[in-house]
Amino acid sequence: MTARSILVLGAMAVCISGPASAFADVCVQEKAVYGDMDNAYELRFEPAGGAVAVSNKFKLAVLNTAIVADGVVMHMEDGSHAGGTIMFNCPEGDVTGADLRACTVWQGMIYASDVKGHISALPAAGAGAAARLFLPALGPSIRQSVLWGAGKATVAPWDVLSLKGCGP
Repeated sequence: MTARSILVLGAMAVCISGPASAFADVCVQEKAVYGDMDNAYELRFEPAGGAVAVSNKFKLAVLNTAIVADGVVMHMEDGSHAGGTIMFNCPEGDVTGADLRACTVWQGMIYASDVKGHISALPAAGAGAAARLFLPALGPSIRQSVLWGAGKATVAPWDVLSLKGCGP
């Protein structure tokens, strides 16, 4: 096999695996940026700071609107699962359970996937970013939340988001 053939095959492998795998190789989870296949949403991770129970934080933006929801991830003690919550315009201070339910957009398990579709727990902060995220029932939850309506979200995302970049 010639050097040119090897280069062509290597380039084809990168194209087939897509940009997600290229970013996953160099990006840590707390800087990962994901998008849905309709380019209507962007999920951008950020360092969790000093929050003890929170292993990751993120922002979920409804693109082409001013809507940005806050999200948190809490890994189970054994690291086998990661529970997530997305909230929008939650009151601060002394709030009731009803207040929190009203501002909660989505709550559930967050799963990671590599480009081949192998499912795992969401990587912890400092680990390499997942190529894809699976947030079960994200789309239907957004349709039934305070994010949905005129001047807000009018397109529901698929439940799978793909790595599209790495933040600062």
